[in-house]
Amino acid sequence: MLTTALASRLFLNPRASHSPYADEGRDDILSLHALSLARAEIQSWEGYQATPLRSLRSIAHETGVKAVFYKDESQRFGLGSFKALGGAYAVFRLLQAEVERATGARPSSRELIAGKYAELTRTVTVACATDGNHGRSVAWGASLFHCQAVIYVHGSVSTERVGAIAAYGARVDRIEGNYDNAVSRVAQDAARMGWHIVSDTSYEGYVDVPRDVMQGYGVMIEEAIAQAGTMPTHIFVQGGVGGVAASTCAYLWERFGARRSTLIVVEPETADCLFQSAMAGRPTAVAGELETIMAGLACGVVSLLAWKILDKGADAFMTISDAAAADCMRRLAAPREGDPPVVAGESAVAGLAGFFAVCGDPQRRAQLGLDEDSTVLFLGTEGATDRDVYKKIVGAAPEDIDRNAT
Repeated sequence: MLTTALASRLFLNPRASHSPYADEGRDDILSLHALSLARAEIQSWEGYQATPLRSLRSIAHETGVKAVFYKDESQRFGLGSFKALGGAYAVFRLLQAEVERATGARPSSRELIAGKYAELTRTVTVACATDGNHGRSVAWGASLFHCQAVIYVHGSVSTERVGAIAAYGARVDRIEGNYDNAVSRVAQDAARMGWHIVSDTSYEGYVDVPRDVMQGYGVMIEEAIAQAGTMPTHIFVQGGVGGVAASTCAYLWERFGARRSTLIVVEPETADCLFQSAMAGRPTAVAGELETIMAGLACGVVSLLAWKILDKGADAFMTISDAAAADCMRRLAAPREGDPPVVAGESAVAGLAGFFAVCGDPQRRAQLGLDEDSTVLFLGTEGATDRDVYKKIVGAAPEDIDRNAT
């Protein structure tokens, strides 16, 4: 078992509730009905297919649980991450509303993709801040549905990730500071320029678009549960601003109620806004550079909509080190006992690193109820979105690992 994963913190949520989802008033944020609408649109896009759910038998045997499943998002719509489900869907919803407001017609994805309202949509500019994946999804959505895009990145975003965004025709502006500085800057510039912000972070007065982003993410967890053929007993999910964790939690909470999976939210130790919020019992920002190899999780401000779900929906919160994440990337790239090799990006393995940390500590394992009957799900939210970073960490290029896949 990986040893560096033991450098972690675990906080059991004293407010966790397994009462009916609607009783908690969360169905006005995310719901199965809204997910059905998102699913219908997303499945109509060219190239849609369910991403693989990989059974990792060697890790299950190594950790003494019944089964381990890894949802591999590395090829989602060719964008390399699950973010393709969120940002692009939110761009569609925004443009759908703009067309309806101007013409009275409510277009489908297919109509916008075909350019039926392109004369109108080309006058719309969407904008966001990103560490890489969300901005790429928004830029792709703008290209797909025929509007303009301006994407803000901070100083730590790699040249390769910037290029992947620009490839879809978006204007990419680099600013000083961290991700949260970029979020503030795009809000100011959008207000001045009349752009529409497509953010995965909600804040006071800005909730509709982030709700659509999170609802798009629900397609991933719905696929995973269907592919597994059972509800996992435990899910270890990435933190960030909380969007994917809240989407996962809402789906399980509404569909399965009190029987839902135990949900553990995992973050980098240097960017732990959800962990700090859980301990404080309210949204709590984390300042500083937020430096971590898990670039997609380098967030210091909690999404308020996500927190409304996670405050009572998450059973525990964890932090893990960069070394633990790197170990897990290497572990997946060189599996044992016949498991397929998996190309997992830095942010994709946070949940797995948290799981190894718990399994290496008998007390924590007992606290979370992990035993030989447990079925554990991880959401592998990205592949190698930066080839050079991946090669530096793993010691092999992603295409060399893919070549050996079975």
